[in-house]
Amino acid sequence: MEAVIDQVKRMASNANEVERKEIIDGLRDLSYSLETPDDTLHRVIYLHLQISSVRVGCDLKLFNLLAASDSSLSLDQLHKQTGAAPIFLGRLCRYLASVGMIKEVGKDKFAATNVTKALSIPGNQAGVYHQFNTIGPVYQEMPDFLAKINYTDITDTANTAHQAAWKSSKPPFAWLAENPQHARYFNDYMMHRRQGMVTWLDVYPIEKETKGWSSEAPVFVDIGGNIGHQCAELKSKYPKLPGQVILQDLPQPISQALSTPGVKNMVHDAFEPEPVKGARFYYMRAILHDWPDHKCREILQNIIPAMGPDSAILLDEMVLPDTHVHWQSTQTDITMMASLASIERTKTMWADLLDSVGLKIEKVLTYTPSVYESIMTVIRK
Repeated sequence: MEAVIDQVKRMASNANEVERKEIIDGLRDLSYSLETPDDTLHRVIYLHLQISSVRVGCDLKLFNLLAASDSSLSLDQLHKQTGAAPIFLGRLCRYLASVGMIKEVGKDKFAATNVTKALSIPGNQAGVYHQFNTIGPVYQEMPDFLAKINYTDITDTANTAHQAAWKSSKPPFAWLAENPQHARYFNDYMMHRRQGMVTWLDVYPIEKETKGWSSEAPVFVDIGGNIGHQCAELKSKYPKLPGQVILQDLPQPISQALSTPGVKNMVHDAFEPEPVKGARFYYMRAILHDWPDHKCREILQNIIPAMGPDSAILLDEMVLPDTHVHWQSTQTDITMMASLASIERTKTMWADLLDSVGLKIEKVLTYTPSVYESIMTVIRK
């Protein structure tokens, strides 16, 4: 068995991101194929317990303590640093070790693994709290909600499993605005999740596409850009980019927006006509995946009249294949459906949506192949 494990590790060490995930998925399928019905049942029905216990571990800073230590920590050391009762803490640690979150190295001794270290990262912990505290109740409500609507498509942003779970009539983003603790988890998770990862700027020929552009004309309008990370990255990577860079969003995020030299912060609602005319690029990152088709058409139809002859829309989104979509993307898709009545789209779906408002995809450049994150250049037909 050790020889097989060593061989798999060697394969993974030389693999790219797509190949690495193929290895992981292959091992998962192999593991599942060896299960008895009882194994399968107990793996599946206790999934709720796993994230619940991970959240407790985050509450106690357990993952941080283990990750910060150069050696294993005894249960007594963890008890003194967390304040948790020793018997309870031992039971929690043994469970977390049994499901691979930490490592049990001896009697009442525990150490960090790569999983532990990942769970000690603040942005990842924000993701745990967001999924458990905010989205968890939505998942719990989803089966009954789908049965109630006879398993029809969810397309009404004001009538999803989110409203049913939280007994609210407000769409999720409006609800988040009134629930600051939930909003903080979400924003922290979104802000940190892509740090250090490849972005659209690594694949898109922005200098070539803006060569000769007027320094007085708008070059890049980030619609729904939150506090301006994309604009800041653009200016950092291309400080001599000609033209005006403009960040647009609603009043609350704009009030907290970064003060990036060369970036103009502007209050604008994407469901209102676009006020900036003739920009080279109108950019949206993960905006349209938040909305069902009819709402996406509204957003796009507000941009089209502002476009000049050389304008293009840049859509920074997942572009799913038609078959064998990776689980990291399918779980996002179901979450978007349950919470927002929205969807992660295939290339065919994107083409159909854009065609319905007189637009077409000129090219697609994928920058994270493992989860299909891509930048689409969209122009008038």
